[in-house]
This record gives sequence, structure tokens and C-alpha cells, in this order.
Amino acid sequence: MELPNRVKLEFVETGKSNGVPVIFLHGITDSWQSFKLVLPHLPKSIHAYAITLRGHGDSDKPPAGYQPEDFANDIAAFMDAEKISEAYIVGHSMGSTIAQRFLLSYPGKVKGVVLIGAFAGYPGNAPISEFYQAVINLEDPIDQSFANDFQLSTTASPVPESYFNTMVGESLKVPAFVWRAALEGLISVNYTEQLSAVTKRVTIFWGAEDGFCPRSDQDKLLAAISGSSLIVYEGTGHALHWEEPRRFANDLVAFIGDADK
Repeated sequence: MELPNRVKLEFVETGKSNGVPVIFLHGITDSWQSFKLVLPHLPKSIHAYAITLRGHGDSDKPPAGYQPEDFANDIAAFMDAEKISEAYIVGHSMGSTIAQRFLLSYPGKVKGVVLIGAFAGYPGNAPISEFYQAVINLEDPIDQSFANDFQLSTTASPVPESYFNTMVGESLKVPAFVWRAALEGLISVNYTEQLSAVTKRVTIFWGAEDGFCPRSDQDKLLAAISGSSLIVYEGTGHALHWEEPRRFANDLVAFIGDADK
């Protein structure tokens, strides 16, 4: 799809056209394929849109525009183009930060939010600081071992080898400048104070073995967002929806069902 800003976004759509709209936002260097294992477990009553964000996968890679608000504006334009008035927003990792930004900027377009592997803020996060230092000097073409090690760090239990290789391949599609720009757009972000004004339903999913997002971040988000809830997946890492796709799909459906009552 080409947005009014002339950026073309790749996306995959499943479910009935009159189903409940749910928009999925992936993490840094991923693509819509981050949710490939989840989508088959969703009922037809959910109209899912798994989007590949700008700079990633097979979407356009403009030279600039990699702040959370840029990504959020793209999603708003996507919704307008698809004539989606309101949707549930599901964000993983960087996508969870974009979901927070979207919720703050476009509350009228949001029915509810699901955050996976979410950050309360990036300043002071040691794993992210280390990752940023590694990305600063990254050059094209991206070294496959670097992409492999990065994706491996997001899981605590095995995922299908073919799927893991697909996700490494998606990371290799992302130019070095996008790795840097997207990460630079995140490292100073902290929305917790603004989130105190949120009135939408929010559920946070966290893998107990997450090496990027500590439990303390989840507690900060819970404290900041009135009425929010936390679901912990023991034995999973940062990409818990890769490790437990069926369980995540079931929990997501339950959240949407409860929110629509």
C-alpha cells in the first residue's frame, strides 16, 4: 500500500472483512513475519493486519523518518486508507513503543492496546545501550552472524529452525542506516508520565526470561496505565509470541473479547 506520504508499506491481512480490526506492529529489523506463527491461530472474526514498518522487510526505506511518531503517523495513514476507524493495536518491542506513541497521538483510533516485550523507557537500559554501541558502526551488507546473534538473543526457548532463519533473513533486508536511525529514535524515549492519562484497556505480555526488558519496566507500565494488566509467560524471552504463538493468540482473543463486552 502507498500512503499519502508516498511511503509504500507491505502488509498481510487475514480474517473476515467485517471482523474486529487488529493491527500488529513488529520489533526493530523484523517485519510482518514476526506474527506469521500467530495469525493462523486467530479466529476469522478477527480482521488482522500485520504491517511491515517503513525501513523494514519489503516496505519502502526512505532516507529519514524513523522516530516513533513517524511510525505512528504511518499507521494512522494506513488506517485512513483502509477505512479503519478504530483498531486494537498489538506491538512487540520497538512496536510496543510505537503502540504507546500511537495511543498518545491518536487515542480516538484505538480500541485497546497489547504490549509485548515492552519498554517503560530506554534511558538506563544496559542491554539496549550495548546493542546501540554494536549498531553504531554497522555497515552494509549486514553480517549474517550479527543478525543471527541478535535474533537468537530475543528467545529463551527454541522456535522452528525454518522460521528463525526467515527472521534472520528479514533482519538482513534492513539497511545499516535504518538499524541506527530506528534505534536512535528510541533511546531517549520514555512515555510513562504521559501514559497516566490513558483510559483505553491495555494488557502487557512479558516473557520471564526477557533479556532486554526487565520486570521493573513492566511494573512501571502497570503503575502508569490505570487499569492495565500483566500476563507473564514463564520460560520465554523477548519474542514470546514466537515461542508460544498459540497461547499468545488465545490470550489475545480473550483480551479482545473482554474489552468488547
